[in-house]
Amino acid sequence: MLGILTVAELLAMTLWFAASAVSAQYTAQWSLTGSEAAWLTTIVQLGFVVGTALSALLNVADIVPARWLFSFAALVGAAANALLLTSDQLSSALVWRFVTGLALAGVYPPAMKMIATWFRVRRGLAVGTIVGALTVGKAMPYLVHAIPGAGITPVVLSATIGACIAALLVWFFYREGPYPFPARPFSWSLVRDVVNAPAWRLSTGGYLGHMFELYAAWTWLPVFIAASITVSDPARDAAAAMRGASVASAIAFAALAIGGAGCIWGGLVADRRGRAWLVTRAMAISGACSVLIGFAYGRSLWLLVPIALVWGFFVIADSAQFSVLVTESVPPHAVGTALTLQTSLGFLLTALVIQLVPPLATLVGWRWAFAALSLGPLFGIASIQRLVRHTAGRR
Repeated sequence: MLGILTVAELLAMTLWFAASAVSAQYTAQWSLTGSEAAWLTTIVQLGFVVGTALSALLNVADIVPARWLFSFAALVGAAANALLLTSDQLSSALVWRFVTGLALAGVYPPAMKMIATWFRVRRGLAVGTIVGALTVGKAMPYLVHAIPGAGITPVVLSATIGACIAALLVWFFYREGPYPFPARPFSWSLVRDVVNAPAWRLSTGGYLGHMFELYAAWTWLPVFIAASITVSDPARDAAAAMRGASVASAIAFAALAIGGAGCIWGGLVADRRGRAWLVTRAMAISGACSVLIGFAYGRSLWLLVPIALVWGFFVIADSAQFSVLVTESVPPHAVGTALTLQTSLGFLLTALVIQLVPPLATLVGWRWAFAALSLGPLFGIASIQRLVRHTAGRR
């Protein structure tokens, strides 16, 4: 069952960056600014936030069987993604990208819950594997784009086909596990109790520091790599420029996809050494990479690629563990509310940071634009260290 859900999640999540992977083509086609192109990703984040909030408020996950919800949401996302090809301007593209994000709210969180019904022991590893799969899935459009001559249509349609296959896999092969969760409907009356819990605030502080860095890195690393290749060889002809774009997409795919291994590693280490230990070290390394990669800008790929791969591995390695920390910070009856608040705040923050990177790159150049992302891990580490002290003080 873990294998089925891993493959399904990987294929469905190819929808997330389907437009982002070809943002350069859209920028040229519609004469977009950097901030306008960023909306191709930002609007997906906002759609996901709205989708998760509505799902929680309407208690969708408790009313609709998980197999139905995942399959229907994946098909809706696939359709919205395909309709992106009918867009002739940014405004209509953003509508379809918003619907895609809305649909992914029925793919990402349900998969986490679905696999947890099959694992009581080593649940951290199981959830980490699912997060790893969705990480590789988000990277897949960059792999397709790395194929010479692959433009907007192949990238978008490959994601649509992947999501359709994911829907079929779950519909025909998934069944509920032996450890189902009791219904935990969202209740606004619990919000105050959750927010007033110091452990929830500190766990969420760590998560927000992580999210401050994560999606901005994922969104703009391909652009950073392409710009670095151009700076290293500014006198290239058109054919060389096309090859450089393919190389940049291939490196971006590798940097994002290696995070899948990072998630599995993170789950193993967290189960053995503790979640706070894992997230602290992962944020320290990823934050350092966000600064170090600036020193490789415009230089040899032999220097840039290793830093990008290390960053891609550690920037997501701790992601699944923040959710587990939050579930341990509140009473069982408030877990649904706590997770919904955490997710909504985190993805709202990503929408803001994604939009801030282009003007920052204009101000200081791409070389140092990522250095500001290190502020997120610094804040996150400080918050988790306070959580460790708080937890120790209660014992």
